[in-house]
Amino acid sequence: MKNSINVANRSFMQNDFPSTQLNFHHLRYFWLVAREGHLTRTARALRVSQSALSTQIRELESQLGEPLFDRVGRSLELTEAGRIAFAYAEEIFTSGRLLLAALQGGRDHDDVLRIGAMATLSRNFQDSFLRPLFADGVRMRLVSGTFEHLLARLEAHELDLVLSNQPVRGEAASNFVCRRLARQPVSLVGPPHERRRRFPDDIEGVPLIVPTPDSELRTAFDTVCAQLGVVPEVYAEVDDMALLRLLARDTGALALIPSVVVRDELQAGLLQEHAVIPGLHEVFYAIDVRRRFPHPRLEPLLARTEADILAMEG
Repeated sequence: MKNSINVANRSFMQNDFPSTQLNFHHLRYFWLVAREGHLTRTARALRVSQSALSTQIRELESQLGEPLFDRVGRSLELTEAGRIAFAYAEEIFTSGRLLLAALQGGRDHDDVLRIGAMATLSRNFQDSFLRPLFADGVRMRLVSGTFEHLLARLEAHELDLVLSNQPVRGEAASNFVCRRLARQPVSLVGPPHERRRRFPDDIEGVPLIVPTPDSELRTAFDTVCAQLGVVPEVYAEVDDMALLRLLARDTGALALIPSVVVRDELQAGLLQEHAVIPGLHEVFYAIDVRRRFPHPRLEPLLARTEADILAMEG
């Protein structure tokens, strides 16, 4: 029996393992450099020389037969082959992390949740959505940017989730998982000492601060106005909700804005809600790519109902 087992083992080793195997040490170095985007900083963090790190990556490129990085200035950008390799590396090392977590009672202390949010997205909503993570002491890396930039980073597995006020449309939609988290009514808000103005009856000649024409909210507002025969007097167009919030507070004009954005000012009496625009809402989305191993902290965060998420605003 012992001899037969040895023979079987030799047969297994010979048939199932190729003579040339992927060097996972090289792959890990590549993965870390790709996540950082900078060779020198990664070498410093690993406490190895930059030349040694470069050699490891060149050997991986030689084995794969494709360049993995393009140098752009002082930074490194993944080639097409590099993006493919990075996606596989993410799954490989995520699997290893989950294996350790499973065998060590679910501990995963060193994992960072990486969340991107559109630069124009309400800071109050972001705070409400992420508050359970802050309460649990979850380590996070929060970045902002344009919609296209964040989606590109999401596809490259540089982010675990993107928060947005617009869904992915067109051909690109098949590459992403888009969940509607919540929606908020949109109102005209302004100075608290003025009489409340109704919409659409009382806004003729009243200066309005509105989002820029390329936003979905502005498009929807213009459609409502056209249907009602209203010609709004636009005082300013703003593409950033944080600035829109400040202008609403400081200029004396009426601002078209989701109530969540100016929640604190409304509660403090610095602004008042003049009129809710009928049928107009700001919708908030969570966008991800399809993964075999999503970040374990995301499932309970995304499983909450809209009422639960909005309840966090109080």
